[in-house]
Amino acid sequence: MIRIAAVGDVHVDKDVVGRYRPALDQLPDVADALLIAGDLTRHGTVEEAKCFATEFGGLGVPVVLVLGNHDHQSDQQDDVAQVLTDAGLTVLEGNSTVLHLHGHRIGVAGVKGFGGGFAGACASNFGEREMKAYVGHTEEIAATLEAALLDVADCDALVALTHYSPVPDTLVGEPLEIYPFLGCYQLGRAIDAAPTTLALHGHAHAGSERGRTPGGVPVRNVAHPVIKQAYNVYQLLSDQNLVNA
Repeated sequence: MIRIAAVGDVHVDKDVVGRYRPALDQLPDVADALLIAGDLTRHGTVEEAKCFATEFGGLGVPVVLVLGNHDHQSDQQDDVAQVLTDAGLTVLEGNSTVLHLHGHRIGVAGVKGFGGGFAGACASNFGEREMKAYVGHTEEIAATLEAALLDVADCDALVALTHYSPVPDTLVGEPLEIYPFLGCYQLGRAIDAAPTTLALHGHAHAGSERGRTPGGVPVRNVAHPVIKQAYNVYQLLSDQNLVNA
């Protein structure tokens, strides 16, 4: 059994440092790795990234993360990612990593993702160049997620890590009008193109925790305002396959 801790939307700034640490210091006793589903900072500054690295660094377990829309706000996302990498954290964007845990290989593929909506209420790649650019960006990101998942498809378990949601199920509780800004069906389609075990995302603060892709992959919204704790723990490769701990 492999235990994966996960959280998103922690929005760290200097006033948040120390808030999560007591629970994080217990991670080696309750989980084998920590995955973070974006919105690490409030405004995506280098100083906030340093605060995040202080809070989430040196935990004694591997930490894998993607950036969120807040982490792009100041157009310093490359510098933010470098700060986190220098702190020993693994930052994914259109690529994957393999965690070697208790003799098992756990593949994690990650992208920030983007919006666009879901079946019956989605943007299409048609019309003005601005609309085509918007949907084209979504399609490009989804394609990189699919490729990253397939690149580690031979692992014992496969986790998709995004900020934006791949399904509408985990958005329930949010206003319907903003669903297109919270996720897109293309991410779900990419997840279903590989033998994915679990999909994790954040972004939807007023959403719901549980959902499934059209292909049946369990999806969990791990945004901190949804799970209301420092992290949830999910069990992989157990007799029950996926269990909340």
